Amino acid sequence: MDNENKHSLNVRINMFFFGTFIIFCIVIVRLAMIQFVEAPTLTEKEANQNTKNIPLPPDRGNICDVTGVKLAYSKPVQSLYITLMKDYNKTTDKGKKNRSEIENVAERMAAAFNQLGGQKAKAMTKEEIIEAMDLESKRDNGYTPRRIKMGLDQKEIQYFMEHKSDFPGIEIIEETLRLYDPDTVSVQTVGYVKSFKRTESLKAYDKARQESKDGTKPDETYMKDELVGFDGIELSFQDELRGKNGYKVMSISSANIPEEVVDIVPPVKGNDVWLTIHKEIQMKTEQAIRDQLDWLGTHAVSGKTHPEAVTGYAVAMEVDTGNVVAMASIPDYDTNIWKTGAASTADFDKLKGNYQNGAITPLSSGKSKHGFDSAVLLGSTIKPLSVLLGLNEKLFTTTTTYNDTGITYFGKEQKAVRNSGGHAYGFFRTPADAIEKSSNVFMVDMVGNSLYKKYGNSGVDVWDRYMKKFGLGVSTGIDLPREYLGTIDYRPAEGKKNTIGSPQAALVYASFGQGGKYTPLQLAQYTATLANDGERIKPQIVSKITDASGKVVKQNKREVLNTVELDPSYWKLVRKGMNTKVDEAFAGFPYDFARKTGTSQQDAGRDGLIDNGVFIAYAPRNNPKLAVAVVIPEGGFGASSAAPVARKIFDAYDEVYGLDGVPKKQLQNQSAGNEAEKAKEAKDNTAH
Repeated sequence: MDNENKHSLNVRINMFFFGTFIIFCIVIVRLAMIQFVEAPTLTEKEANQNTKNIPLPPDRGNICDVTGVKLAYSKPVQSLYITLMKDYNKTTDKGKKNRSEIENVAERMAAAFNQLGGQKAKAMTKEEIIEAMDLESKRDNGYTPRRIKMGLDQKEIQYFMEHKSDFPGIEIIEETLRLYDPDTVSVQTVGYVKSFKRTESLKAYDKARQESKDGTKPDETYMKDELVGFDGIELSFQDELRGKNGYKVMSISSANIPEEVVDIVPPVKGNDVWLTIHKEIQMKTEQAIRDQLDWLGTHAVSGKTHPEAVTGYAVAMEVDTGNVVAMASIPDYDTNIWKTGAASTADFDKLKGNYQNGAITPLSSGKSKHGFDSAVLLGSTIKPLSVLLGLNEKLFTTTTTYNDTGITYFGKEQKAVRNSGGHAYGFFRTPADAIEKSSNVFMVDMVGNSLYKKYGNSGVDVWDRYMKKFGLGVSTGIDLPREYLGTIDYRPAEGKKNTIGSPQAALVYASFGQGGKYTPLQLAQYTATLANDGERIKPQIVSKITDASGKVVKQNKREVLNTVELDPSYWKLVRKGMNTKVDEAFAGFPYDFARKTGTSQQDAGRDGLIDNGVFIAYAPRNNPKLAVAVVIPEGGFGASSAAPVARKIFDAYDEVYGLDGVPKKQLQNQSAGNEAEKAKEAKDNTAH
């Protein structure tokens, strides 16, 4: 019995020591984990309880044209900030907030600004300065510096540096203004900036990051007065242009008052974004539109002037690369009204709704006198695609003949459709003649009606698939924000009645360009797709991105979005048919080129149907280099309103790059040099 008790006791003692050993092992392992693994995190957490990161704004990168001309850049300015060194919300024995000290500081600041600013400068009042100080921390944390005034002049900088001890907590911080090329180059494409506090979308983005599991790194935190992209390239390449802000690590008291700077991490300059836009071609494109609008308002075409045409849009896109060399939306404006991050009410009112890019959206991008925007019905520019569709759907062949009588009918009511001007074009040897003569009745009989007979109501779906393959009704893929996808009139919106009528009527009207409204960029991509025999390529607006040292960090390349596979003979026929007569606008043009005019009619209420001028072209015809689309709302016939603008764009491109690969400006310079050399030789010979 004693042996049994003794054995039991030994077992219990052994279990006790074994359990104690296990517990000590766990404690030691845990201490090791804390010491070697979690120590940095815990140290940071402890430090964060006593320190705060105060952001320092980064230097925003430049936006350049393809040659390096700066279209948007940052200029350093000095700003006066103050950090509250006390809690001015504490109350006195009588229950009032003790603000006499800070009010005295504000009063002396106001006096200094008034004295130093002179008569021309608008002095800050004491009340404005106190408002900027945000004494109750409604806008900022207690330890965050408050901006008092941006853009100090030299006298103000010198005064506050010399009297720093008289104004506790003040410091002068370098910030930037965002400036834009004064020539107003492609302003809606470049975009503009706003202060972060005015951009709800970015604020929501920043808040979401801060509330995420990992939180926001100090160099990613936005400052409320930081300039951020709000439209165009400035917005779509915000992350690349911004860089990373630096920050000061400040020790903070228990009262949330800053005490001293623990560390400083400098900002990282943003990258530079190089556009595919060429300033010279862009400027000539913009001027061509302005000149044409002036001409249309004062010169009669077919007995009528067009003073209602006050807006114009154009896109020029390289067929082989997708590079957009010009993108114009007229009227435009001087983007420098946004240089501080906020435009005045007076300046914004002057824009009259034309601050967005009409080449990619009809919204807030200008309107003609009857309210027509940049997304117009395509008119006859759709006819090359109509013929391609008809050929591919075996509705007719490349050798089908047709007799154009100038009028045709459709539907139970036998509704009439006529050619423009009631012209009867007679015998067509091939469908190419229908494109060249711009026959509405051919498109109705051979495409619209025939497609309906083949597919019935689902013919609309067939039509829609072809449109989208050529980029009409879908995104072009361009790296710009707020792209409009078009208005598809041939297919009613969900829950709404088709405004055109029956599916048959929808196909009939769509076949000759009265069934969908699209943007000039979509038109340019569609034209390039015709030139590329079905390869739809992404319009590139950015050529490359470089860092502060000039090193290329990203290079954009040709990108095929989709390919339309058709019989080669179909492309050949359409290329031949794109031969609309534009002799006046293109007189003396040295290249054979494919083109199609369009005159789409739009309802203007009491004033009836009004013509929009539309024109597409690519050159040269058999070795395409450049595709161009021009839209002049209320401009009348496309041949007389839009085509002259396209001619000047082709000429500008030929000067700089050469439609045949040889820049004509280079040839002219060589010729001028040769003439100068000959003149010099002749002078020397005469002297001898």
